[in-house]
Amino acid sequence: MSDLADLFPGFATHWIDIESGRFFVRAHGEGPPLLLLHGYPQTHVEWHKVAPALAERFTVVLMDMRGYGWSSAPASKKGALYTKRLMAQDAIAVMEQLGHIRFSLVGHDRGARVGYRLALDHPERLEKLALIDIIPTAARWASLNAEEAMKGYHWLFLAQPEPLPETLIGGAAIYFLDHTLASWTLAKNLSAFDPRALAHYRAALNEPSRIHATCEDYRAGATIDRADDEADQAAGKKITTPLCVLWGGRGLGGGDASTLDIWRQWGTNVTGQAIHGGHFLPEENPQTVLEALLAFL
Repeated sequence: MSDLADLFPGFATHWIDIESGRFFVRAHGEGPPLLLLHGYPQTHVEWHKVAPALAERFTVVLMDMRGYGWSSAPASKKGALYTKRLMAQDAIAVMEQLGHIRFSLVGHDRGARVGYRLALDHPERLEKLALIDIIPTAARWASLNAEEAMKGYHWLFLAQPEPLPETLIGGAAIYFLDHTLASWTLAKNLSAFDPRALAHYRAALNEPSRIHATCEDYRAGATIDRADDEADQAAGKKITTPLCVLWGGRGLGGGDASTLDIWRQWGTNVTGQAIHGGHFLPEENPQTVLEALLAFL
């Protein structure tokens, strides 16, 4: 870790111990607390192009989620320790340790799934919620026709029983990481990523316990998380926190219009917009993401 570049000058570093493990956290700024949660296959570093500007208005907290980056990566079976419900509880506990009982949250990809689960389970904790380039887990699985399954192959691959994906990724982890990052961008290459950020992502994923943890994250998504979503749908439960959804060009949910339509079935106060780019919007188009977040928050 010491040989990796610090992409957050001025941000304090915290190691925070909670019941579920030790979490790596960066924090900086003054104002209302704002938690940023990263996606797969990245770490808190994905926010390096937007976090400093947000810290001019907010107390910004960046954490590596369970199993990612430098945070604890407990061994698990069938996704049991990587449900979004548990990971949302991690976020609450980490924020409490920093003195923040109520906060706003911006999540991308897997972090966005943690974010909306937190909003459903603990609405009293959130001021506002912004989600980047996802639709709900249950809706995503329901959308996987042949075309969508080809685009979202990793949902099926990473969720396969242990140790198949772990073994295959472990044989060429850097290739798999670079291919995944490049293929989900609009440009279909790595040009959007700062080489220093790439070094962080490569170091974090090129390690057996983290490969296992991230597969467990997707196993949870295919089973427990999907069931939790479906139970809330059946009960008519809605996200009541003000919700902003931002999405890029990967066609999640079947196109720009349906992304917002889907979230309006899940929330009572939903706004959003398409942003030019692929999946990794905080790095592909940080200025537009920043403008949209500041307008919402």
